[in-house]
Amino acid sequence: MSWIRAQIGVWLLGAVLALTVICPAGSQSLTPVTVQEPEGRALVERLRRGGLVLFFRHADTTGMPCDSSYRIGDRAGQRNLSPEGREQSRRIGEVLQRLGIPVAEPVLAGPVFRARDTAEIAFGRGRVQVTDSLLADDYAGGRLQWILNEHRRLMSEPVPDGVNRVLVGHRTPAIMVLGPSVGGTALPEGGAIVLEPGGAPKILGVLTPASIPNRGFHGC
Repeated sequence: MSWIRAQIGVWLLGAVLALTVICPAGSQSLTPVTVQEPEGRALVERLRRGGLVLFFRHADTTGMPCDSSYRIGDRAGQRNLSPEGREQSRRIGEVLQRLGIPVAEPVLAGPVFRARDTAEIAFGRGRVQVTDSLLADDYAGGRLQWILNEHRRLMSEPVPDGVNRVLVGHRTPAIMVLGPSVGGTALPEGGAIVLEPGGAPKILGVLTPASIPNRGFHGC
């Protein structure tokens, strides 16, 4: 019961935080788009100019065991990328490069392996900085408020023209910070929220550069 009460408290906190975010008018849940769709092509064109934030959810984990230890560094106790997720990560980096989407360095990734591995496979280990600022909520312990504040900071701080800030993390903190429009089926594994930074980050859409049909949501 204490775990349930804690989760209720987390969701209430997320609902309060979401009130400060600008979301598309009247949108209850965003629809992710591929780079081939008109909406996706428009997001790609905007990303080519830079100045935006790409918040990636880690890649596919279909069929992998759920987290059991919730300890940083314990790969065996974490839900890891599936083989398809590792290939998806590689394709994410390949597609962004092919489309001419400029990426600022370092790419920032959370320390849970499914996020870290996604970033390192997609962009190269030498271009990635692992940071607790993008830690998964289940691993937060007493630091959840700090982690959500860090998500908000990284999504809000200005980004220079000509590059985009890339963050690789987890869905639940993004929902807590950005609100319910990125909940539900809006952010599949391997998808990215495209944000215009500012006092409150503006959601421009959700892009799936390397989607896997009939996948994207683990049962954990």
